[in-house]
Amino acid sequence: MRIVILGWGSLIWDPRELPREGVWEPGGPIFSIEFSRISMDCRLTLVIDPVNGAPVVTRYVQSPRVDLDDAVADLREREGTATKQIGFLNIANGTARCEVHPPLVRVIREWSEAHGIDGVVWTDLRSNFHEETRQAFSLERAREYLLQLPASAADRARGYINNAPPEVDTPLRRRMREVGWLSG
Repeated sequence: MRIVILGWGSLIWDPRELPREGVWEPGGPIFSIEFSRISMDCRLTLVIDPVNGAPVVTRYVQSPRVDLDDAVADLREREGTATKQIGFLNIANGTARCEVHPPLVRVIREWSEAHGIDGVVWTDLRSNFHEETRQAFSLERAREYLLQLPASAADRARGYINNAPPEVDTPLRRRMREVGWLSG
């Protein structure tokens, strides 16, 4: 079974001990992505966000695993999350899990079949901005959130956004460049 891992954020520049073969390749399926999840260390991180996100061509890398459950476990461990927050698609038996935005399964299936891929895993986390701030996500609210962070948290948040691949050109990233919070 040929299994790939999809990525668009820190998996690409900070894979840690995630088992993988080769390098992250451009040309994965297109997801709607935004910096709309508040992490435990206050960063705004990239997640699938069908409401606020921008279309982003994801990247992919080969998993050394031949069993989809093992690839899910690898990604779950790297992400430090629950198994239910790792999406998967098994082309052979048609099983899938995608809680954040179920229509992505069709997009991933079409992409996988076109590329001769048997299984796909990805981080299936949703925006938690509202839960954490009691306000709906918007560019203005996210900008305010980032600007009010203490210096050390702001440095971590800025580093995360700056490290994102160039193709991850979301509305928030552009806005924070416009206000001079980000370089480039």
